[in-house]
Amino acid sequence: MNDKLHSYIETLIPARNDLLEEMEKFAGDHSVPIMELTGMESLLQILRIQNPSAILEIGTAIGYSALRMAFALPEAKIVTIERDEERLLLAEQYIDRSGKETNIVLIKGDALESESEIRTYGPFNAIFIDAAKGQYQKFFEIYSRFLADDGIIITDNVLFKGLVCEDEIENKRIRNLVKKIDHFNKWLMAHPDYHTVILPVGDGVAISKKRGES
Repeated sequence: MNDKLHSYIETLIPARNDLLEEMEKFAGDHSVPIMELTGMESLLQILRIQNPSAILEIGTAIGYSALRMAFALPEAKIVTIERDEERLLLAEQYIDRSGKETNIVLIKGDALESESEIRTYGPFNAIFIDAAKGQYQKFFEIYSRFLADDGIIITDNVLFKGLVCEDEIENKRIRNLVKKIDHFNKWLMAHPDYHTVILPVGDGVAISKKRGES
């Protein structure tokens, strides 16, 4: 039933423009990790409600999410960082073709080492984390410092295809990664400075908002 409902919801999602659908096909053909459609639509709706003027994305890949955000929020400035040179080059090409190059700042580098550069573009009303899953807690700790008081942090892949609730995983690398994601989820849900909810859409999306003064 869950698979049927998921497929049904996907049939209701409006078609994207030709460039975005080209990117989706490229990602599928070349195993490039981009956000699942249902998760992407949820992210965009949350951002429409939030209406951020400045967004930070950790993990550009080929620029798909950055462009989805730029089309949905044409007034927002999106700063996005990627360390993989091949994917970065593709992102540059797609962004140039999109007509959204003035909305997107593309930074080449490792997010764990680029704090000083990214700081100059803050504060951010929204931060989207979608990079190396084993480093999620570090990304959150580093870049939450640049979050505006009314800001939100959105983290993708926190359910990791449902493996976070599996007791036995044979592949050691996957097992260790799942442990890190599970640790991050528990750490995040118990964080004293943030209210967090995990939505079971796409690959699992966590939404965190500052608690503020009590």
